[in-house]
Amino acid sequence: MSKPVDSRRAGARRERVRPLGVFSSLKLELCALLVFATAIAFAMCWFLLKFGWSGWLAMPVTLVVALGITYLFSRGLTARLRQLRDAAEAMADGDYTVRVPMDESSHDEVGQLARSFNEMAAELQHADQMRRDMIANVSHELRTPVSALQAQVENMADGVTEPTPANLEGILDQTQRLSDLIAFLLDLSRMEAGAASLEIERFDFGEFLDDTIEPLEIADGGHAHDIRMQVAPGIVMEGDQDRLRQLFTNIIGNALKHSPDGTSVLVEVHEDETHGTVVTNVVNFGSQIAPEARSDIFRRFVKGKSGPGTESGGTGLGLSIARWAAQLHGGDVRVVDDMRGADFEITLPKRHTAA
Repeated sequence: MSKPVDSRRAGARRERVRPLGVFSSLKLELCALLVFATAIAFAMCWFLLKFGWSGWLAMPVTLVVALGITYLFSRGLTARLRQLRDAAEAMADGDYTVRVPMDESSHDEVGQLARSFNEMAAELQHADQMRRDMIANVSHELRTPVSALQAQVENMADGVTEPTPANLEGILDQTQRLSDLIAFLLDLSRMEAGAASLEIERFDFGEFLDDTIEPLEIADGGHAHDIRMQVAPGIVMEGDQDRLRQLFTNIIGNALKHSPDGTSVLVEVHEDETHGTVVTNVVNFGSQIAPEARSDIFRRFVKGKSGPGTESGGTGLGLSIARWAAQLHGGDVRVVDDMRGADFEITLPKRHTAA
């Protein structure tokens, strides 16, 4: 939860009175302050001279009064700058929850700076929370297969269990899980680096999908999901098959994970001749994704819900990596409205254009 600047900032908050806050520009506020202080000083000097004061006495008194008015009116301007300074110092100390108190009626440059600062602080807080979540998630995801592997190997070493094919297959499953996690982390590092090399080749898209879906059907095991394909024949496109296989494996695997046993997942493919793209819709029937959650699910380490209030398994990286792989090819992945269920639409250009 974000909190305003506190403790040593309390005095600054008491100074948020801004008599000149009606102006939309800091320059106008300063000009108005200068004109107002000058007018008061001139009127006071004229008044004192009219009543017989000496010029040598009236001038200092007038200057003191003008400086006092300027100081009083400028407190509202400088207080906000002090709040920004204190918030920046708190953020430099690692407190990303700090926020500058906002006056919604302020539209001058300092007010805009405060809004931008708060937006930056929110982004940094989100990034810091993601870093913490990443450490927690990766630690958990690594600990689970490593603990299982250690227990199985120790039991075999102590002679408690025999190295039967079933036990060895369990060890293989855990090593595969570790390998998948490491691959996810490597992809995440590529995403952070903002670049990845692509090996572009021409291929038949229908055959590519067949090869991609076959291991997913085998891995689906006893869930009895039916992956139905409706692919227009003769679609040929250019791209990196390894990256695209990663894209479609993650999207279709996500659809299978969130589909009840015995249901179908539909993969529809058609060409958009107008835009020169191949459009694939992956639909798992029955379930829906709320419109307000459709952008969040592509953020790193955000896990979907397998039931009310229940997070699904996995690393929370699959969909973000899928979108990254699509964007590497100049395409995109998004959730679209579909009465049938959750519909992930993948749009990819047929011809690869070097960046």
